[in-house]
Amino acid sequence: MEASEADALRSRIGNMLAQGLVTKTAPVPQSSQDLRAIINELHDLGAGDLEKKLIISGFTDRPWGKDGLSCRECIYYRTHSKWCALPALSLPVEPEWWCRLWRI
Repeated sequence: MEASEADALRSRIGNMLAQGLVTKTAPVPQSSQDLRAIINELHDLGAGDLEKKLIISGFTDRPWGKDGLSCRECIYYRTHSKWCALPALSLPVEPEWWCRLWRI
């Protein structure tokens, strides 16, 4: 994906979140089995189903949880491209966003 396409998609996602898209922030997976179940649900989506992808993964436009964690601290976050490299998501993201698939 070219940088301009990623920027446009990141902006679209940001607008969806800012407009109050309700996502599944809980339960946060506590085991690899829990994580796998969410990832399997994401894999079952159509390629263009961005809204459902955001809902299932629990995206928010701000840090979440008791520790205030964000994409910036996640192992899947790619700083230079502002990208979530988790294969089930593979989305442009802002560093202050969060999802329930967050990992250290």
